[in-house]
Amino acid sequence: MPQSSVIPELAYPDVREAVAWLCAAFGFAQRWTAGGHRAQLAIGDAAVVVMADDGDGRETPHSETINHGVMVRVENVDTHHAQAQLHGATIIDRPSDFPYGERQYVAEDLAGHRWTFSQTIADVAPEDWGGQSSPDS
Repeated sequence: MPQSSVIPELAYPDVREAVAWLCAAFGFAQRWTAGGHRAQLAIGDAAVVVMADDGDGRETPHSETINHGVMVRVENVDTHHAQAQLHGATIIDRPSDFPYGERQYVAEDLAGHRWTFSQTIADVAPEDWGGQSSPDS
């Protein structure tokens, strides 16, 4: 099992379809499934659980309001972006460089979940881009 301390759980109307799409478009690998109602996917040392939109408080996004997002570190944002586009991901923000040393793009998946894919391109101190380091770091 990946060593993730946090494993997001995201609801989809069709778990099998979501697993196939997320693996093809975003490069996840399926770790396990539990029937057609739950699966765990891995990418790098992280994981995400895909679960059924069961109408019991677990629903896919259904409005223009963004109430969550998942950020995933990838080795090459541009290559990843091209693969996501090829599989029909809705690109919200195209790949861009940011002053905090990341190159990122934002995509929406087949169920409307927002994903930010990020590649570190420079080691930049938070103070250099307007942030502040934590005293304990």
